[in-house]
Amino acid sequence: MNTKTQARYEARARIIKAMAHPTRLFIVDVLSRKEKCVQELTEMIGADISTVSRHLGVLKSAGILSDEKRGAQVYYKLRVPCVLNFFDCVESVIKTTAREQLKLAE
Repeated sequence: MNTKTQARYEARARIIKAMAHPTRLFIVDVLSRKEKCVQELTEMIGADISTVSRHLGVLKSAGILSDEKRGAQVYYKLRVPCVLNFFDCVESVIKTTAREQLKLAE
């Protein structure tokens, strides 16, 4: 594998690792419908603001989210909505695996 190919796979891995947490998947899902401020996300998640901010920082660093400061609040939105295609693929894997497991039980 050459250096350029290696760098591409490392970049992909960083993005996938950034989403590899249930709370971050929830955040991406919520933001797929509408931008939210940190306070709204904190209430929806039920965690403290520092934890939610840390999750948002991971997603932002990976390039998945963008933010905008408005007054005292910071609003987040999906930077690249195509990340939701990944969710569709994951759901397909879950359904296929479940069907195969059901066949084994028959």
